[in-house]
Amino acid sequence: MFVVFDIRAKFNGGFLEGGFQLSAVDLRDAKSPEEFVRRIKEFAAKQPKGRWILGGKWDHENWTPNNLPTKELIDAATPENPVFIDRLDGHMALANSLALKLAAVTKDTKEVEGGLIVRDANGNPTGVLKDAAMVYVNKVIPEFSFEQKLEAGQAATNYAASLGVTSVQDMSAGNDVGVYQELMRQGKLKTRVYAVSPLPDWQRLGRAGVRTAFGGEMLRIGGLKGYSDGSLGSTTAWFFEPYLDDPKSTGLPSDEIPKMYENVLKADKAGLQVMVHAIGDKANDTMLSTFERVTKENGTKDRRFRIEHAQHIRMDDIKRFGQLKVTASMQPFHAIDDGRWAWKRIDKKRLRGTYAFRTLLDTGAVLAFGTDWAVAPLNPMLGVYAAVTRRTLDDKNPNGWIPEQKISVEETVRAYTSGSAYAEFQENVKGTITPGKLADLVILSDDIFTISPNNIDKTKVLTTVLDGKVIYEIASK
Repeated sequence: MFVVFDIRAKFNGGFLEGGFQLSAVDLRDAKSPEEFVRRIKEFAAKQPKGRWILGGKWDHENWTPNNLPTKELIDAATPENPVFIDRLDGHMALANSLALKLAAVTKDTKEVEGGLIVRDANGNPTGVLKDAAMVYVNKVIPEFSFEQKLEAGQAATNYAASLGVTSVQDMSAGNDVGVYQELMRQGKLKTRVYAVSPLPDWQRLGRAGVRTAFGGEMLRIGGLKGYSDGSLGSTTAWFFEPYLDDPKSTGLPSDEIPKMYENVLKADKAGLQVMVHAIGDKANDTMLSTFERVTKENGTKDRRFRIEHAQHIRMDDIKRFGQLKVTASMQPFHAIDDGRWAWKRIDKKRLRGTYAFRTLLDTGAVLAFGTDWAVAPLNPMLGVYAAVTRRTLDDKNPNGWIPEQKISVEETVRAYTSGSAYAEFQENVKGTITPGKLADLVILSDDIFTISPNNIDKTKVLTTVLDGKVIYEIASK
């Protein structure tokens, strides 16, 4: 069976970060603080003194009790290496004492807008920094060399090919477009890349006269990514009402919010595509209202505003996606991951509009599905399985978590292919198997349209074809 997969990898550090994570410490499925520390210690033992330990992608929701880690937990395991390891959502990270010292983060360090330094009862930093506060440590981490980025890029594109992924939208490409250009020059780029830059940097592209989706079939620019809030797992997603497990907090609006309208207005007027991360219901409402206001001011055109994640939406706001022609750019795997614990954060009323695939489609929205790698696994079969079954990873929802929001296999594949192509102005050249379009295909081990939906996650990619050429074949036994 042939299926086109035009699937976007999206995560805070971009496609290259996914490549780096392939060789970084892996903490995603660490089931306890003890296992978390053991993996870090074993990884640190293989690193030269002074080298930063990054990546990680830990999830404290895997632990009981699910307390946040602290610098004291890992200091003894990493005495000679600074550590700054992300939670899997990329919206908070843990630093050890050495990293905090290098970053000069102390009891007296001031909070920053859109961020939070988690502190103990005495006001001392615990090591966890959330969202904008992560800049304190990020700014002292040495830059990767161009050669290191090339290596990560090649690892990422090879890995993507093995999973049938032929196109990605790198949401944090920024100044690394040259990495993809060099891989393409060397004939090593196996993935079509829509390289997106940060929304606040819109003037850089605007001054150059770049417009939406500029470039060729392998590498294109012209998109801008903004942030309106954080994440549910880090309790930084922005809601109208407080968190159930943190009644004093409604989350954190991004530090981009004060200038969001101005940036969206001017970027849109310059002819650039705008896409903004929004998780909480207030963040989604804010962005829908911003897009509506900008559309009225700049006039009618094919702009294709996007909300990235569109995760928790008030029921009355869902229909606004279709009405305003805002693409819901979503990642189904998060539903079966977050579904294990989301009920601890938000009540049943808010959960009704969580990953509302069915209602969004029924009210006229365009769904564009992606994977959010390295926040979530890159394998698109896991996403198809998630959207169709909504069976949470803990097996506690065999009939689906919020089952009324399930969609069919056909609808899911369409969102991953033609929906994603539409989201980057490429529906006329890829996303469906039709004459004249790019020959980007995969051969799967099973027909996902006829097998039990509960077995879709076990489906393997046998062959991946890019532009009519085989770029991956599974090794025969």
